[in-house]
Amino acid sequence: MTSATKPATLATVAAAAGVSVATVSKVLNDRGDVAPATRALVRRLLAEHGYVQRQARAKRGTTVELQLDGRLCGHSAEIVMGAMQEAATAGAALVVTSTDHMSDGLSWARGLVDSGRHAVITLVAAPSQAQLDVLLEANLPIVVIDPLNVPASPVTSVGPTNFAGGMAATQHLLSLGHRRIAYLGGPAHAASNQARMHGYRAAMEAAGVPVRPEYVRTPGYCFEDGVREGAVLFDLPEPPTAVFAASDESALGAIQVARGKGLRIPEDLSVVGFDDTQIAAMHAPALTTVRQPLREMGAVALRTALRLAAGERIESRHLELATELIVRDSTQAV
Repeated sequence: MTSATKPATLATVAAAAGVSVATVSKVLNDRGDVAPATRALVRRLLAEHGYVQRQARAKRGTTVELQLDGRLCGHSAEIVMGAMQEAATAGAALVVTSTDHMSDGLSWARGLVDSGRHAVITLVAAPSQAQLDVLLEANLPIVVIDPLNVPASPVTSVGPTNFAGGMAATQHLLSLGHRRIAYLGGPAHAASNQARMHGYRAAMEAAGVPVRPEYVRTPGYCFEDGVREGAVLFDLPEPPTAVFAASDESALGAIQVARGKGLRIPEDLSVVGFDDTQIAAMHAPALTTVRQPLREMGAVALRTALRLAAGERIESRHLELATELIVRDSTQAV
């Protein structure tokens, strides 16, 4: 047989190029850490072996189920849109379902297979171990998006650089001269909250600014959490002059309470959020926030699910995408 008729594998192309299988996989997934000459060689060999065309055909007709946790809000809508766009590009089908239909029974997982599902993406904040286990037992690859905690099962997850984002938000407030900076976080046990809070603490420590225990609140990511804990913060004998909230919704909840107490934003109180959902730019004043690459997270999750469904090996069980501080009008110098 010639190389044009052999069923190509990553190993086949890697051997022909004299590189590792991991390098070929990086080229396939448009990773940036491959030398241009090597990238060109690998792409040429992929084409010669017909690998790219065969993989693309294999992924066409693949159906991925995306399980949504609760209502479709700004945060999840952006992720779903990214997954939808990527599915359309890949010629795959994406089925979005509510977590009301989730179960921890094997018959439920096998029902997904019988319905033609080839992989599952879950936007459930805290999928149960039993639910993950039955999906694995049914041989359904799973990708979890930004889980509250890293799953114990060998499943792949996608999320943002939470620590770096928390650090960037706090450093921004410190650079404006703020020293009484509060952290309004997510659920205390959540891995995402812990990472963002550690970023906050690391920035404060590096600046030599002590973290006041009463300034650290970890209620949750919702608007109501920001309202409730914001009221506590602004009733302190020495309230903060700035708040880093671990979500846009809780940031806006804190702003509502602050305004009710006669505080002006940003003249009397600077606020930074986390997410950069559409409401952040629409709010008045526009919210300074840490942008999560939400659509890209959805797209990466979909690409990863397709690779797993095709039997490809994933180099990392947890994929982190870079965050970015977006400075708008809700922060100013002391």
